[in-house]
Amino acid sequence: MHPFSYTRAATTRQALDAGRDGGRYVAGGTTLVDLMRETVERPRTLVDISALPLREIMVTRRGGLRIGALVRMSEAAAHRGVRALYPVISEALELSASAQLRNMATIGGNIMQRTRCTYFRDVTAVCNKRAPGSGCAARDGFNRTHAILGTSDDCVATHPSDVAVAFAALEATVVVLGPDGERSVPFADFLLRPGSTPDREQALRRGELITAVEIPALPRPLRSGYLKVRDRQSYEFALTSAAVALHIRGGVIREARVAAGGVGTVPWKLPAVERELLGRRPSDALWTKAAERAADEARPLHHNRFKVELLKRTVERQLRVVGGGK
Repeated sequence: MHPFSYTRAATTRQALDAGRDGGRYVAGGTTLVDLMRETVERPRTLVDISALPLREIMVTRRGGLRIGALVRMSEAAAHRGVRALYPVISEALELSASAQLRNMATIGGNIMQRTRCTYFRDVTAVCNKRAPGSGCAARDGFNRTHAILGTSDDCVATHPSDVAVAFAALEATVVVLGPDGERSVPFADFLLRPGSTPDREQALRRGELITAVEIPALPRPLRSGYLKVRDRQSYEFALTSAAVALHIRGGVIREARVAAGGVGTVPWKLPAVERELLGRRPSDALWTKAAERAADEARPLHHNRFKVELLKRTVERQLRVVGGGK
């Protein structure tokens, strides 16, 4: 590990001042500290923000949620309001990491975590995320776990967060505070596709700090859930996952929110699937037909073509479960 300085911010203003000067924010440290040990990241200054008052979970009057950036994953998963209003969030959190990590990691840190791509974490391999312009070893290497959606010639790494898939499906908003004040960023715009600049992963300006994630109120009744497919049941990242929320009234699907994880360079919203569902009556045939649209934009590499079929099956299974089937 390379030398670095450490400061603990007692107020939001202190944190912003340190961040504006180039400091990296850290709270639970479950990702950044690991990357520093592996010399993948070499920040000069760490700004400990764990003392800041960003730990509240609020249910809004209309039935939405505001989750503070420093709320622990385990706290959010167990919160009565989260479980009642949006089970998809609780389920995504409970299927993430290990119990020990969930007790440390924060909501803000979770959506900021970097890819688990083997080549990104191997400093002897070329990686455009780690060293822009060096190349992408994953494209011709072992890439079974890599993305089939949102890829570019420069990067095929997936985003690893589970709860980010739920946030994408629910069309959440990320609230950030910076030297120029507060602003809200739609979740769809917060995490960036790699394009030709895979080293730039979030739409954050210098020194900005995530303060909360807000989930809008959706029509009730709302059924939601999260399905994760992985190589083993204990502490493993997704091969594919699906977050689904459906508002069914009068036997007809009135609202549909669907996103996939483990297959995209960012959590991947599936509007084609949603359009297929709207105004239709739930049925086995509908789930199958809608799931066929999940991989419309897929660009699989040779070793991960199986992911296209796995994505369709995962989406179909979760539509069936949330929609009231088996």
